[in-house]
Amino acid sequence: MISRKLQLVLLAFFLTVFAAKAQTATDNYSEAQRQHLKQLQQQFVDLRFGMFIHFNIPTYMDADWPDPEASPALFNPTKLDCNQWAKAAKAAHMTYGCLTTKHHSGFCIWDTKSTDYNVMNSPLKRDVVKEYVEAFRANGLKVMLYYSILDTHHKLRPNQIQLSHIEMVKTQLTELLTKYGKIEALIIDGWDAPWSRISYDDVPFEDIYHLVKKLQPDCLLMDLNGAKYPGQGLYYTDIKTYEMGAGQRMQKESNFMPSLACLPIQSAWFWKTDFPTTPVKDAAKLVNEQLIKLNNDRCNFILNVAPNRDGLFDANALAGLDAIGKLWKNEGPVAPIGDIDLPIISSNLAKNQPANSSWSDDSNISDFANDDNFGSSWISNPVVKQPWYEISFKRETALNTIVIAEEKANINKYKLEYYSAGSWKPILDGDKAGKIKLHRFNRIWANKVRMQIIGYKEQPSIAEFEVYNEQR
Repeated sequence: MISRKLQLVLLAFFLTVFAAKAQTATDNYSEAQRQHLKQLQQQFVDLRFGMFIHFNIPTYMDADWPDPEASPALFNPTKLDCNQWAKAAKAAHMTYGCLTTKHHSGFCIWDTKSTDYNVMNSPLKRDVVKEYVEAFRANGLKVMLYYSILDTHHKLRPNQIQLSHIEMVKTQLTELLTKYGKIEALIIDGWDAPWSRISYDDVPFEDIYHLVKKLQPDCLLMDLNGAKYPGQGLYYTDIKTYEMGAGQRMQKESNFMPSLACLPIQSAWFWKTDFPTTPVKDAAKLVNEQLIKLNNDRCNFILNVAPNRDGLFDANALAGLDAIGKLWKNEGPVAPIGDIDLPIISSNLAKNQPANSSWSDDSNISDFANDDNFGSSWISNPVVKQPWYEISFKRETALNTIVIAEEKANINKYKLEYYSAGSWKPILDGDKAGKIKLHRFNRIWANKVRMQIIGYKEQPSIAEFEVYNEQR
């Protein structure tokens, strides 16, 4: 007969073995995911140069943000020729295209069953997305799609979001990713931007991300609105994005990241009535000051060309693309990207929760490290030799990921702990030296989480202490 004490010892042993195997399985799964994504990321930056095509209801209203009640009758490109677009892209030695399937005013230029506000109810009555993908593939070019979460026509906008809106987004993305063959990447816009004011919680990013990967596992998802997030980490996107026309620029120290930069060849994204007589951007400057430099920093460059109201590129835009092709040739793969963690795609559970810490430096108190602002920081008082930082939850909370974001990479040795059942328990000992310290582990339940700072080069500070419960 086995004694009770021995039973408990054996149980503890088997639980430890099981936990270790579970952690190994989790690690192996995550590593397989990471390597798969890294391959896709490298393939994307190796494409080097592509064509953005902003073509939608705004084309007919001389505005990038048109009346959301504009009639579908306006959309009437009588000479639409997607083959012209593709051949122009080839002339510039581009490798892919990306078309605005739906912009912020909600008009869909494909045959969708999700809304009547679509191209089939316009005078054209043709599926533009279908014609685009067929033309670009026929010319040896890869296909990407753009989609806006913000939708002013369907009232998918701040303070009005309903479950039906989220279902509409899922339905539309499902159509786009099942009707048109292989889509290399989906570029998302109108999400978590100061001007859209739709958060990744209002329309749950994690759910949309997993839907995209379920429908097309090899499709990269890029969000154009990640400017507030540090350049050294992947937050809510598979590729770091920089809208250069909005002043976004790559940080020099982040050039190991797979990246995308975008700019229009004309003066705006959508066609305007003065485009045929206004010079496009200088081809030599685009090549030498943008394309070559960006490619050298592992950054893909996508240049927007806006079709006119006939559905064709203007003569000056065609000439500009031809000039680029005479100055630049695609030399194949760029430098290898770095070893990068899987992107953060979940909601930050620490945001605006009660925070506490050891003595802060002056007014840089604990609240600044979980205010969803990477430009502010909690800073430890220089008198404190072993600083600590803590987040409390209003109830016991499940979590499996912690990220510490620093403005400067000062902290180099630390312990992460969680409080449960009346005592502090270890999560892990950390020694990551970069500005973004990301740690994934098996799910735990905690009332509090804490960072004990053991080693640091200068006065410790934390820009954001982030906690996530990822779907795995």
